[in-house]
Amino acid sequence: MKFKKLGTTDIDVSLICLGTMTWGTQNTEKDAFEQMDYSLSKGINFFDTAELYSVPPNSDSYGKTEVMIGNWFEKRKNREKIILASKVAGPGCNWIRGGGNNFDEKKIGEAIDGSLKRLKTDYIDLYQLHWPERSTNFFGKRDYTVDNQEGDWNSFESVLEALKKFIKNGKIRYVGLSNETPYGLSRYIELSKNKHLPRMMSVQNPYNLVNRTYEIGMSEISIREKCGLLVYYPLATGALSGKYRNGKMPKNSRQALFKGWERHLNPLAMKAYDEYFNLAKEYNMTMAQLAQAFVNTRPFVTSNIIGATTMEQLKENIGSVNIELSDEILKRIDDIHNNNPNPSP
Repeated sequence: MKFKKLGTTDIDVSLICLGTMTWGTQNTEKDAFEQMDYSLSKGINFFDTAELYSVPPNSDSYGKTEVMIGNWFEKRKNREKIILASKVAGPGCNWIRGGGNNFDEKKIGEAIDGSLKRLKTDYIDLYQLHWPERSTNFFGKRDYTVDNQEGDWNSFESVLEALKKFIKNGKIRYVGLSNETPYGLSRYIELSKNKHLPRMMSVQNPYNLVNRTYEIGMSEISIREKCGLLVYYPLATGALSGKYRNGKMPKNSRQALFKGWERHLNPLAMKAYDEYFNLAKEYNMTMAQLAQAFVNTRPFVTSNIIGATTMEQLKENIGSVNIELSDEILKRIDDIHNNNPNPSP
């Protein structure tokens, strides 16, 4: 396994992070235990979850994934071996603290206490804001559109002030962002410097061969400010494995079971998948190996969050850490990207 520093901390996190959001819907607790055991045996020391999980999000699935992780900690007695990341949900889910703005001190405190109880731990290493309270572009929205009906949201400074209290009392160690924009990330970093407030150590956003939008505005901040990307959707919700090519719809796949990820199967994206499939085949790789190895090469990436519903998928994804992409392959990837940039944001 390879490791990188988490932000400006002295923590080394594995380049491959174990994603967990399917545990409780597509995966059982037995599956989750098997995935965690195997990942740990392969050198992975970084797990990512959220109070919202499992997905698709609803009142029945809420918190299930954290419960499974907590049960594993209790059974294995190995909490100290894992750098654990979780998240507080943003607004919009009416089954979570009433669905309103969730980043005031009281609601953040309730979220942390709930996660700690489910996770059966005294602390969370990295606590992330799952998505912004303000109206902006994330979850597949390409462009920022002014919302004249936008309601109130907690200021960046007040959020950092609240998080500072929970760091001070030891419930969380470090903080990070998710589904954030250049404006949000830069404001948080500026305030942490000028007001002596907690520093954001990472940003968890989507990034993959068909969505390289992070490179446009965020990557420079990540590199210059040492606030790296924790990649989610490195396989574009499984589409970069090639399993949806040629009109296929595997029976128990996410696209077959649930709604909400259709943007990954639009015509331009499908065209790109065919080109990446052919490139991978030419170099004797699977399409998933090509996609994961590409993410692993990016200098602004701190860790690549992989998700799997089968052990076969998990092993293939973890194995990508040992694949080296030549300059020639990287150029071919850029050629495909430049001819059809970011078809699936």
